[in-house]
Amino acid sequence: MSVAEKLQRKEMRQTTSRQVRLKLVYIDVWSLVKLSFLVWLCLGIVLIVASVLIWVVLFSTGVFDTLDETLRDMLGDDNFAIANSFGIGQVLIFTFIIALLNTVVGTALGAVGGFLYNLSVRFTGGLLVGFQNS
Repeated sequence: MSVAEKLQRKEMRQTTSRQVRLKLVYIDVWSLVKLSFLVWLCLGIVLIVASVLIWVVLFSTGVFDTLDETLRDMLGDDNFAIANSFGIGQVLIFTFIIALLNTVVGTALGAVGGFLYNLSVRFTGGLLVGFQNS
């Protein structure tokens, strides 16, 4: 009997699915810190790229020029340009600072969340999680 025939016979048998119920009673805080750091770092990169893309779209479609004309009429200043105040450099630096702060705070909150979960397990007994082998 060849290997292919054995595999074919194996597939024809009914597989039974087993369910396993496990309790999550401990989260390694250091692993959670690393995971939350990577997640917030990725979200920070997305924030920087999105803000630059939005600025480029607004600048290339002429939205800033329209705002300049409207604000010049309201303020009476002929030299006013919104791109001077909100240039790509200023937007990029501001977004980088916000992404950096979000990464630091998000990582700290991940550590605090893991620590609080480990404390709450003493009172609740843990989180019951079910798995099934299909």
